[in-house]
Amino acid sequence: MMIMNEQIKASEVLLTGINGEDLGIVTREEALALAKQYKVDLICTSLMSSPPPCKLISKGVAKQDASSQKREEKKKDQPLKAKEIRLTPHIEDHDYDTKLRQCEKLLASGNAVDLVVRIQGKEGAKAKELLEQLVKDLASSGKKETGIQLSGKQAAVRLLPV
Repeated sequence: MMIMNEQIKASEVLLTGINGEDLGIVTREEALALAKQYKVDLICTSLMSSPPPCKLISKGVAKQDASSQKREEKKKDQPLKAKEIRLTPHIEDHDYDTKLRQCEKLLASGNAVDLVVRIQGKEGAKAKELLEQLVKDLASSGKKETGIQLSGKQAAVRLLPV
């Protein structure tokens, strides 16, 4: 929410000029007159102090700033995308290194990673060992969100980017 020009209700404002110079405390009318004179907008930057600090900003720039700020906030509010990486308990060293690099790349780009090991028979301990090793190797780029979960057919753990 941005308060500009006539929307500002305070009788006095702490005014900052177009080039960042401090113009001191002036009345609302004076500030609006200056804004009209220089063909710029008067923007209130905070309502938490008295008198509220206001700036003279060229027309349109303030609205662009506000819309880009809203876009950034929307991006941050979106939930993490979780990518699933599937493994088997009997993985070769080269394949392990490839999966490790893949996980590092995903974590670096801001995605969460679900590591899932398919289990058959009595491979549970080996699968857990493999996941613990992966979590240890990925400690620099990701941290565990959940513990290692063993269920009937799979072992899984979720890593979040650091």
